Amino acid sequence: MKEAYFRPDSIGRKARSMLREVEPYRRSHILLNSERSALLVLDMQKYFLRPSSHAYVPSAEAVVPKVRSLVEAYAERDLPVILTRHTNLPEDAGVMGRWWRELILPDHPLSGIVPELDISYGIILDKHQYDAFYGTGLEDLLKEKGVSQVVVCGVMTHLCCETTARSAFVRGFEVFFPVDGTATYNEAFHRATLLNLSHGFAVPVLMDEVLGHMNGEPVT
Repeated sequence: MKEAYFRPDSIGRKARSMLREVEPYRRSHILLNSERSALLVLDMQKYFLRPSSHAYVPSAEAVVPKVRSLVEAYAERDLPVILTRHTNLPEDAGVMGRWWRELILPDHPLSGIVPELDISYGIILDKHQYDAFYGTGLEDLLKEKGVSQVVVCGVMTHLCCETTARSAFVRGFEVFFPVDGTATYNEAFHRATLLNLSHGFAVPVLMDEVLGHMNGEPVT
């Protein structure tokens, strides 16, 4: 079920291939304006990024350097960065506890965001469901900062990242979804998300496109 479909030496090639597959659905008239955007970094926690965890996402390690670069670019420009941390107590888990048969308790030793990402600049937002907007105040926070677009990255592509992207869209935000900025358990899950989101919810992009835009290059 798990596979390292992204590797440091091949993530660029693989991501470009994925982008080509969904290119027919890409909305070229929706353009990234980083000055009106926020970066959402979902659940980059040790629970998902450490090989010792049963929930380890093998492809996530290849994504970390790209996410780190984008966090730094947003920080340098004083643009909003929100890093979510998924935790649960029995009273807020809903169906998740029964579905996964385990909760990430707030004091779980692997619940923290990985040290490879500098969290000193961003806002840490605790969430309890796949959807980062659900019960968190994220929507109000973004609107207070004048945000109308979000760039979604993190783990897992087909669960929290996809659900949050859909939720952002229905709340009126334009969504940009880096093909090589998220990771999940296997390539089939990843490609399914890209196909679904590209058709109705988000503009697929490459992380280098977003970083290039921060330096004045257009994302189309």
